[in-house]
Amino acid sequence: MLVAVTGASGFTGSALLAALRKDGHTALAIGRAGSSDIRWNPDESRLDGASLADVDAVVHLAGAPIGERWTAARKRAIRESRVRGTQLVASTIAALPPGQRPRVLVCASGVGFYGSRGDEWLDETSTPGTDFLATVAREWEAAAEPARAAGIRVVHLRNGLILSPHGGALAKMLPVFRLGAGARLGNGRQWMSWIALDDVVRAMQFALVTDTLAGAANAVSPAPVTNAEFTTTLAHVLNRPVLAAVPEFALRVLFGEMGAATLLASQRARPARLAAVGFEFLHPALESALRFEFQR
Repeated sequence: MLVAVTGASGFTGSALLAALRKDGHTALAIGRAGSSDIRWNPDESRLDGASLADVDAVVHLAGAPIGERWTAARKRAIRESRVRGTQLVASTIAALPPGQRPRVLVCASGVGFYGSRGDEWLDETSTPGTDFLATVAREWEAAAEPARAAGIRVVHLRNGLILSPHGGALAKMLPVFRLGAGARLGNGRQWMSWIALDDVVRAMQFALVTDTLAGAANAVSPAPVTNAEFTTTLAHVLNRPVLAAVPEFALRVLFGEMGAATLLASQRARPARLAAVGFEFLHPALESALRFEFQR
């Protein structure tokens, strides 16, 4: 296959590119840098459609990081980078002549779509939340409509916490845990839907070739854990102690709205759609997934 990928310089995108190339596919990086195979600038609505003519698939992963304190400017960047970027990709490939359009567009999304839902089990039929991240996720997924309307199969992978020591939330946790200062967050009862980097890359590859998969699909392990269990398991894998807890009020003071929405929110999601079309996880259990990712 000939696959074009936005967000290819991120830890997930770079892992996907490596996996595609290892399997003999041609993977093109869409980026702002001069070294990118295809140049774009979503802030200026610039993406050359001719460069995407005749690609078999597009994987859209680009988006501003959410893991820092949310100012008004940061929230605007989080939303616009996802919504405007997706609109640009979707409208560009939809405008290609029918015989030159990609067959599939795989877009990143997130389980933040559901908002914070306590102990409720969540699948792709669950209603969306109403907080900032849920609103962004709804708009993010809706922005792909031009591609859908043009007959392109669109898959929205609602990712959970992606486990990698090289990027994302886990990479930020590791220095603290390695110092023996890891602790549960708040009461620790909030559910964490997670997925090994290896499995999320495999899920993206699976989505590229599985014609029966379309729409939303939760890219999460079938075994979500509470924050208390995640904390204990990560400390055990690192052979470090666990402190009691970081109080909820402290997290809200330190991180503001971002802390409440990402550190304290509870999403207990299951990968119902992926399971229904035959995807199998290589790392369904947290401890073995962590050990695998640390050894890669």
